[in-house]
Amino acid sequence: MLELHQFRHSAFCLKVRMALQAKGLSFREVEITPGIGQISLFRLSGQRQVPVLVDGDEVVSDSSAICRYLEELRPEPALIPADPRQHAQMQLIEDWADTTLAAAVRAALVQAAADDAQLRDVLLPDDVPSPVRQVMSGLPGGWLSSLGELLGQEQRASMLSSLCAVADGVDLNSYLVGDGISLADLAVAAQLSLLRFPASSGESLAGRGVPGISDHPRLQNLFRWRDQLETRLINLAPAPVV
Repeated sequence: MLELHQFRHSAFCLKVRMALQAKGLSFREVEITPGIGQISLFRLSGQRQVPVLVDGDEVVSDSSAICRYLEELRPEPALIPADPRQHAQMQLIEDWADTTLAAAVRAALVQAAADDAQLRDVLLPDDVPSPVRQVMSGLPGGWLSSLGELLGQEQRASMLSSLCAVADGVDLNSYLVGDGISLADLAVAAQLSLLRFPASSGESLAGRGVPGISDHPRLQNLFRWRDQLETRLINLAPAPVV
């Protein structure tokens, strides 16, 4: 049985979950507790970052490496186009989503959580002790907000411009590269899920997101595209393993 060691609200872990769903592979989720849980993860994989996929004796880390491992494990349906031109396009979009977009999304979410104590609380892992949760929820919003601005203010305008360009080029049933789903779609969709949380994030998070981005008029088509993509993947996925 495949095991995915993850943080629930990591976009890179979501990218891998979507790839597993697209491939129709059964897997078990292993939620890692930040801090002490990462020690055991280091012993398993040699690093503390998620996601990590365990397949018997095989241990694979990094979302892109995992997705390519899954492509070899189950070639169909293909998530990497065979056509060289489309392959290159997919690679460029995936790399942009995993680096430039991911950094901007992370900074924007830090800013949103800084301004919203309730959002900070629901983003914490379920097993965070109550005293720690109370401290995080009670931190002064203004102080955290300044930190968020330092991290992401200059990136925000560039991110918004790029997302608007993507939004203008998609419709509900289209894909970013070619005529089928690819890693480009999964990488972008996963990052969008932190800007406006989808229904699969749970009742406490669904519909919440980064003000000014999640409710931006030009991006609504893009968020609908993301939700439609997730619905298709859920329909492909086998029953979850507990």
